[in-house]
Amino acid sequence: MVIRPVRRQDAEPLFEMMCLLDEETSFMMYEPGERKEKTTDISGLRSKIDAAVSGRDLLLVAEECGGKIAGYIWAERGRLNRILHTAYIVVGIREGYRRQGIGTEFFRQLEKWARENSVLRLELTVECANTAAVHLYEKSGFAVEGKRIKSMKLNHELVDEFYMAKIL
Repeated sequence: MVIRPVRRQDAEPLFEMMCLLDEETSFMMYEPGERKEKTTDISGLRSKIDAAVSGRDLLLVAEECGGKIAGYIWAERGRLNRILHTAYIVVGIREGYRRQGIGTEFFRQLEKWARENSVLRLELTVECANTAAVHLYEKSGFAVEGKRIKSMKLNHELVDEFYMAKIL
């Protein structure tokens, strides 16, 4: 497994990987099939990739030897002067690749990038029931700052999310 910066030609394989991830877990924002249904083109993903390629944001992928993308971590920096020192994090790893150190390496490289780019605050949200992710984030130095009560609807039930952050 190789963890590397995203490349422009990764747009379609990354989109497909995200769609598969949506099918495997209820812990991502999209419901199964919703990403493909609501995405008429992947220009938004291409813009995120461009922001990462330019160095503004971070987008890393975990790639198998055969070129298959197994996971990603994306950090979007604040766009306004008052929040340029922050980055919001989204991470997703396909089911068959979890618990192999990919998440730990993603967060190690995220912190290195943040320090090199004067990002002082890393933040994310996570469903409270996603104990494996919460453990990874805590192991990576994130702390719960609060709880977003009934912030998402999952299978017709309202669920809570933790708001977590790491100050460098």
